[in-house]
Amino acid sequence: MRHKLTCHCGAVELAVTLSDDLRTARRCDCSFCRRRGAAAVSAPLDGIEIVKGADNLTLYQFNTNTAQHYFCKTCGIYTHHKRRSNPNEFGVNLGALEGVNPRDLGDIGWVDGVNHPSDRDT
Repeated sequence: MRHKLTCHCGAVELAVTLSDDLRTARRCDCSFCRRRGAAAVSAPLDGIEIVKGADNLTLYQFNTNTAQHYFCKTCGIYTHHKRRSNPNEFGVNLGALEGVNPRDLGDIGWVDGVNHPSDRDT
């Protein structure tokens, strides 16, 4: 199923095909995600098409600079990010998918971003 994702002001629009629809919904408690507060769902790398506003997206990276977090330059809404935990997929802002209210999903599980697997000695 293809979803329409928009930022708050409408300057950015994405067409998103999710990996497993809304069943991948989760929250992360890493230093960035807990401040951002948005639950995310998964999409394969070829599952996102920027319909409009590519020039209105801005990129934020920190720490290892592996994850790529994208936001609308105008309204500041997080749209999607290329994951550090799995660089072969995107995390997509669940709350920015049109017709989806995260509240309707009930409790959304958490992943341990504080103790990120890439930060552990193997």
